[in-house]
Amino acid sequence: MQLPEDQLRAGHIPADLYRQIPPGTDVRRVVIVQEAPRSYTGPIVLTLVITAGSVAVLLVIAFVTQVIAASLISVLSATCGISYTISRTSKKRKKNALAHGSK
Repeated sequence: MQLPEDQLRAGHIPADLYRQIPPGTDVRRVVIVQEAPRSYTGPIVLTLVITAGSVAVLLVIAFVTQVIAASLISVLSATCGISYTISRTSKKRKKNALAHGSK
């Protein structure tokens, strides 16, 4: 019985609490109420929800930016003749093609 909680469960009254009991009080009728241990579930869940929400917002911003950029390129190519192409040829294929003399 090293911890105060163990003493309280065993029915012992620690000295510091015993001094706070008014004189003439029947010690057998004293009830000591302990504070419930703190629960960390709420703060952990709140942190996870904030993190997931932040990731979702960033993904939406990235998607909207991509759509705006694509529409801007299409408008510019239709009006000004500017075009943007994506080359899917890998660097390895280009090196092999140049080494064999083909283009």
